[in-house]
Amino acid sequence: MFHFAVLMTVFNRIDKTLICLDKLFSSDNLGSKFQLQVFLVDDGSTDDTWKKVSESFPSVHLIKGSGSLYWNRGMYTAWQAAAAYSNFDAFLWLNNDTILLKNGIQNLLDGAIETSWRSIICGSIQSAENPGTLTYGGCRIVPGGFRVNYPNGALLPCDLINGNCVLIPEYVFLKVGMLDYKFTHAIGDNDYSLRALKKGIRSYSTEFVATCEKNEHLPAWCHPSKPFFVRIKNLYHPLGRNEPLNFFRFKFRHYGIVPAIKSFISLHLRVLFPSVWINRS
Repeated sequence: MFHFAVLMTVFNRIDKTLICLDKLFSSDNLGSKFQLQVFLVDDGSTDDTWKKVSESFPSVHLIKGSGSLYWNRGMYTAWQAAAAYSNFDAFLWLNNDTILLKNGIQNLLDGAIETSWRSIICGSIQSAENPGTLTYGGCRIVPGGFRVNYPNGALLPCDLINGNCVLIPEYVFLKVGMLDYKFTHAIGDNDYSLRALKKGIRSYSTEFVATCEKNEHLPAWCHPSKPFFVRIKNLYHPLGRNEPLNFFRFKFRHYGIVPAIKSFISLHLRVLFPSVWINRS
C-alpha cells in the first residue's frame, strides 16, 4: 500500500475544485493499492471554498493562505504542511482545473514503479474538448528551443515539466527538497525539474492522466491596445506569467548571467513595443 500526499492550492473556482476532488477520490485502485491525504491551501477565496470543501470532503486538510501566495508559493505551503504531518511515499501536485481520468493515478504509480521510485513522473494532460490533444506535460530541451513529449505508450524522458499533475517520490523530495519559495506563481515547476536534473534525477512524462484546457490567451502586457502603464503593471504581476525578476533568477540559475540579462531586456522591450512582437507571431 502506497501513501500519497496530494498538494493543491486554490483561489475561488469552487465548482472546479469540487469536481477535481470528486474525481481524485473516485480514482481506480484507491484503497487497494494507494491511500491519499489531501493538503489544500485556500488562498483567500471569496466563494466559500473553505466551507464547501470541508462539508463535501471532510478528510481534506485545509490550510489558510495569505491571499497572495499564487501557485508556486501556495503549493510550497501545502507541501510544507504535508511534510510536517507524516512521511509519505510520494507527493502529488494537482491543479484544481486538472480533472483526473479514472486510471490517472494508476498511470503515475506505474511510472514511479518502472523508475524504481527515483524519478519525477509528470502526467500528460489532454483537452476535454478535443480528446487526444496534448495541453500540458513534459518537454525536452533541444537546440533552438523545446520539443513537446506526445504520449506514445511509453515513459518519455523530459527536461521541463508542467506542474498540473506531477508525482514526486519521497526519494526525489529528500534529494531536491520542495519548490523554491522565491518564485511566486510561474516557473517553479520548470525550476524544480532542472534542479532535480542537476542532482542526477530524471523526469519522465506519461500517458494521458487527466484533462485540462490550455490557457491560450496572451497576457495583457503583450497587447498593444493596452496603455503602457497597464502593460508594465501586468508584466510585474504574478498572473502576468513572466515576472521579470523571477525569470531573471531562473535564467541565471540554470543558463547563466548572459541569457538572464537578455531575457530581462527582452521582456521590457516587448512591453515597450508590443506591436512588433504581435506581428511576428
